[in-house]
Amino acid sequence: MTLPLNPAFALTEPPPVMEARRWLEGVTHPADRPLINVSQAAPVESPPLGLRQALADAALNDPAAHLYGPVLGLPALRDEIARQFSAAYGGAIDPAEVAITQGCNQAFCAVMATLAGAGDEVILPVPYYFNHRMWLDMTGVRAVPLETGPTLIPEAAAAEALVTPRTRAIVLVTPNNPGGVEYPAGTVAAFRDLARARGLALILDETYRDFDSRHSIELGGRPHDLFADPEWQDTVIQLYSFSKAYRLTGHRVGSIVAGAARLAEVEKFLDTVAICPGQLGQIGALWGMRNLGQWVAGERDEILARRRAMTGGFAALEGWTLLGCGAYFAYVEHPFDLPSDELCRRLVRDASLLMLPGTMFQPEGSAAGRRQIRIAFANVDAAGIAEMFRRLAAFRP
Repeated sequence: MTLPLNPAFALTEPPPVMEARRWLEGVTHPADRPLINVSQAAPVESPPLGLRQALADAALNDPAAHLYGPVLGLPALRDEIARQFSAAYGGAIDPAEVAITQGCNQAFCAVMATLAGAGDEVILPVPYYFNHRMWLDMTGVRAVPLETGPTLIPEAAAAEALVTPRTRAIVLVTPNNPGGVEYPAGTVAAFRDLARARGLALILDETYRDFDSRHSIELGGRPHDLFADPEWQDTVIQLYSFSKAYRLTGHRVGSIVAGAARLAEVEKFLDTVAICPGQLGQIGALWGMRNLGQWVAGERDEILARRRAMTGGFAALEGWTLLGCGAYFAYVEHPFDLPSDELCRRLVRDASLLMLPGTMFQPEGSAAGRRQIRIAFANVDAAGIAEMFRRLAAFRP
């Protein structure tokens, strides 16, 4: 006897990163050609020592760190996010307009649960972040693909043509996962204007904001000015993750910035799913925000150096086309006459390279996805990047 299965789950693709890891099963890599894993965009090193010490101190000496906390997160962390983000974006964010979640994926799910139900529609620029698509599929919400062309930059005019009476939101990810591109401020503002005019939510996922190259220019450089709008709350919902900046992936800490009325609805979801975000992770995120500004700037400089190495490497690699490069990602077209999912399996076996095919970031049957590959380079140093290009240059299917 087979137990029932929600039909929406049956139609949802398996987690792509887990699927790619299964490609490693039974594959032996030569001693002189160890695996280079550029499949997942997550830090693999521990947080800085000071942050680890703060976590240890809280675990040992703060009884409240082991108890339930407020559903929307620690007040001190919400205050710090409101203060720092207001300064960073030249706007006004109140602590009551900040919520803490168990990672940015939960932030997306919580917000989307308040916006859209079965039969509704959400516009996703393609290539899209696969977990966004998975949540929509699992909840019966139709993901409407917005093509971005060779620039990978979506256009508000094209999105407007996709809006129907069932549309509830538009989702932008910048710097983009998987494309790596940084959306111009004018592009983001145009989508805000479209969303406002049509009564939609604009969800802005800024998981990789700390690695945006525009943070490294002269003081005052900002990726957008949405929060300078005194009425941003009627349209804009921002998502963020502490996993990347402070290496807190295992502690699952993310945030939502939205109007207080929206967060009152989000609170229902969070209370039902997790009751509250983990206390230790929040303590770590707060310590990081207060103490690691210079350290994060150094991390950004290192990521930008690797970005330059990726850009230079693809410029010299015959047949390959670099479509976008930024944050943790390079998004490329390959030159071979086989689909990208098959090519990526071959690269594991024949070149000891683990990458994710564009088919994981595009609708089923997408011709573009068959030609595209995402390379997450944040965990590969300069020597590793050079070796990756050497193997790609030598590879023959």
